[in-house]
Amino acid sequence: MNATANRLVSAIGVLGLLAIGTGVSHAQIWRGGYGGYTPPRFPTASTFRGAFNFCRLMFTSDHSEKRGWSTDYPGADINFSIRLAELTKTRVTLDTNHGGDPEYVVVRPTDPALFQCPFILVEDGGTAAFSDGDVIALREYLQKGGFIFASDYWGTRAGAQWDEEIGRVLPKERYPIINLTKEHPIWHTQFEVDHVAQMPSIQFWRRSGGGISERGADSANVDVRGIADEHGRLMVVMIHNADIPDGWEREAEDPQYFYRFSPDAYAVGIDIALYALTH
Repeated sequence: MNATANRLVSAIGVLGLLAIGTGVSHAQIWRGGYGGYTPPRFPTASTFRGAFNFCRLMFTSDHSEKRGWSTDYPGADINFSIRLAELTKTRVTLDTNHGGDPEYVVVRPTDPALFQCPFILVEDGGTAAFSDGDVIALREYLQKGGFIFASDYWGTRAGAQWDEEIGRVLPKERYPIINLTKEHPIWHTQFEVDHVAQMPSIQFWRRSGGGISERGADSANVDVRGIADEHGRLMVVMIHNADIPDGWEREAEDPQYFYRFSPDAYAVGIDIALYALTH
């Protein structure tokens, strides 16, 4: 575990014991999961009130790998919002209708509310099949300052399918995919991330006796890539062969999994979110 991860372990431990997070000190870390279904929560007229709202993209899948758009939902969304408020100065919108927990919403590509989201998460994007309308809407969103973080898609097939779908949104001739090395400014936004470690789902980690490559030799290497606009602003960050959001969702379920993966998962996620919010 690197120095950044050690600092995050200490910070998260203190926050959990003392509950000193500004504005979310009463919010509860998600301890559920285990494959249960939670209906999507769509935006309402009162959802966006000037602070951070966690937004997740709903899309159509053309085959099954994980749970499509709802993989790790809503635990990852809730826990990340809580830790973002505790570990940074970011103001997070609270949902007064659900016990004061952080607000989190699901948006479709063609939903006008998408443009209220400076940061959206895409999980299991290797199963995505965008319609022509989705492509046009997502392109407009990204060109106008939006941001996609895609993670938790594994293996050759999923990697190729996500590259194809995001390539329809942002054609490679104009918007080439680039490697995001440790020197890129995104990895120095708040935490110093010198590499993105491979992180499996907790289910695979348990089932395999501590394995980390969910597709074996077909997902042995983590690909950390992005797509930038003409001015160098990243519009998309893609972490292939790693399940970053499970380190958020499952932090309270297994101490060994937490210490091994969650601090790094939060360091990566917070750097990405803060970059999205400030660029």
